[in-house]
Amino acid sequence: MGDLMKYLKWLFKFGIFLFVLGVISIIGVYVFAYFTEPISLNLANSYYIYDNKDNVIYQGSNNSEWVSLDNIDEKLVKYIINIEDQHFYQHKGFDILRIIKSLYLNIKARKIVGGASSISQQYVKNLFLEFDQTWERKIEEAFLTIRLETHYQKDEILEGYLNTIYFGQGIYGVKDAAQYYFNKDISNITMEEAIILAGIPKSPNNYNPISNKDAAFKRAYVVSTALKDGNIITSSEYNSLDFENLELYGKHQTNNLDTLMYYQDAVISELKSIKSIPKSLLDDGGLRIFTNLDIDTQTVMEESINNNVIEDDNQIASIVVNPNTGGVIALAGGKNYAISQYNRVTQAKRQVGSTIKPFLYYAALNNGMTTASTFKSEKTSFVFGENKTYSPTNYGDTYGNKEITMAAALAYSDNIYAVKTHLFLGENALVDTLKTCGLNEDLLAIPSLALGAKEINMLDYAEAYTTLASGGISHDLFFIRRVEDMNGNLLYEKKVEDKQVLDESITYILNEMMTNTYNYNFVDYYSPTVLYLNGKLSHKYALKSGTTDNDYWIVGYNKEALAIVWAGNDLNKDTPKTYSSIIKNIWLDTMESYEETLEDVWYQKPENVVAVPMEPISGKYDSKSKSLFYFLSGTELAYIS
Repeated sequence: MGDLMKYLKWLFKFGIFLFVLGVISIIGVYVFAYFTEPISLNLANSYYIYDNKDNVIYQGSNNSEWVSLDNIDEKLVKYIINIEDQHFYQHKGFDILRIIKSLYLNIKARKIVGGASSISQQYVKNLFLEFDQTWERKIEEAFLTIRLETHYQKDEILEGYLNTIYFGQGIYGVKDAAQYYFNKDISNITMEEAIILAGIPKSPNNYNPISNKDAAFKRAYVVSTALKDGNIITSSEYNSLDFENLELYGKHQTNNLDTLMYYQDAVISELKSIKSIPKSLLDDGGLRIFTNLDIDTQTVMEESINNNVIEDDNQIASIVVNPNTGGVIALAGGKNYAISQYNRVTQAKRQVGSTIKPFLYYAALNNGMTTASTFKSEKTSFVFGENKTYSPTNYGDTYGNKEITMAAALAYSDNIYAVKTHLFLGENALVDTLKTCGLNEDLLAIPSLALGAKEINMLDYAEAYTTLASGGISHDLFFIRRVEDMNGNLLYEKKVEDKQVLDESITYILNEMMTNTYNYNFVDYYSPTVLYLNGKLSHKYALKSGTTDNDYWIVGYNKEALAIVWAGNDLNKDTPKTYSSIIKNIWLDTMESYEETLEDVWYQKPENVVAVPMEPISGKYDSKSKSLFYFLSGTELAYIS
């Protein structure tokens, strides 16, 4: 018993020692923070995004029209404090009791059911972009919170927070939020509008009334109930609330492009992956981000989407790339960012259909076949080991029932020819070619790969296609050209590296062959798949369309630009056939606008490539034919001797 009492006394003294040590340590941290330089509230995380002409097209959370706390609607201030941090004016940066309660609830539920970040902690996150979810960054966030609390008064912190908080739709700060959502000054909003705004920060993309009106209103009732229970609003005020008749606005004051935020989200995502930007920037603050965005092309793309779109549940995504550098010129991740922030260019994966065939035919040309090589187009079942069969069909179940050339097969998008070529080469040939072109997706060497039955991300796919469009030179796709701090010091600059990975001559032959997809000379038992665009093009393009059960694609390029447009349904439901022409119109408008001032847009013919007039379908030499087939010098002799 005596030993136990001695142990308990020792344990008690040790506990007191740890407690005193902890208190001294905490005081020491606050004292140390006091003697550090104050955080620059108006500079940190003030980022500007520039287009390819170095014009500002987007300004981040550093709002040039900073609004003072006195000019912010008093209701909104009370509501946000009550919902976000009830004890804001009592704690020193951390609400300890709320943290303990949150830990208890999370442990009890065995999952994360709530957080306990104070307004000061959230403001630090606003100032310094998003913190990685690592212990190192969480400790750094905590110290920055202490620095904030030791150097600034509570009203200063609250004012800064209200001016930098994110409200979705690319909107930072209460002033811009009131203007965007309600077309009102922040000092003149109604109780319902203030409650809506107070509810958004918890999940800006889900709870803003433009993207998701129903969810925003449900959130508003949760917020208003909490305000009533906290005696911030009266029961009478609560019972008189009317959210259903709110007049929503949903327009930006400048650069009011719905799709522009898709590009900006991709820029910020790339920014976070650049490791060379010094960590000390968290303390210095401020970024100037220079991108490849061509605002005119982005504008035309969006206008064309709006002019051609059908009001339904289907989506459209598009990307334009400079093949000479890999720079992304324009991007639309959906029909309307205000409705859906899901970026189908950077996040989705879809079956690419027949747009995969140019890679197959490059492999064929690189392995001894020519544009005049023939296979019979007929209904075919392919038999494999263990009595497995694969029976692809042509679109419309239409076949030539005769030998056709590779050029005709590509123009018609003949599936039988493609699978025969795929199996003749060996199924790994297509996989290897796609990998060589820069595709990151893991692919299975299976028969259906020749028909694009694999789901691929559009950004990844555009990188592979850029290799064809550049004449065989591989480029990484990128959005950001360079990054500077607010003093103009260079923090990062993209170095474009040219790596020749495909044979330039064979790539030229393939690109010439892809112009037959809109060539009237190839009209026979079937018509070229992009004949719709013949007569509408003012420049020469390599073109390929693709169709699956739920997707429509068009890819087209020359040496100056590559554009891909997709249409489909996020839930893989049937997509109306009319989208086949819709995406072609969008592609046409976008590309022709970008290249309207350009003249020399096609590739220079390599010296070892020759052109021979041939009959399009049979591949027989015909000196009077208007159809030119291209060959590596010497290989044409087998057809004209």
